[in-house]
Amino acid sequence: MLELLGTIGGNVLSLPGILGLAVGMMTRNIVLAAILGGVVGLGEAFLFGDLAAMELGVSVLVGVIAASLGSLIRRKGATV
Repeated sequence: MLELLGTIGGNVLSLPGILGLAVGMMTRNIVLAAILGGVVGLGEAFLFGDLAAMELGVSVLVGVIAASLGSLIRRKGATV
């Protein structure tokens, strides 16, 4: 359980979380942002991870969520 929480926390504060949010803020289309966030998570797992199934899944999931959140931030900020 602690390994899973550490993996999630590490990915949120690492490349998939930060770069995923930035990539998501570049577009207003949530689906496109989610796809780009997944690509960021996948690329991070291939570059820096050991390609374990849990690491890959968490990295892609964090990338998708962060990019979607970034896209929503852009959409809400643009309408204020």
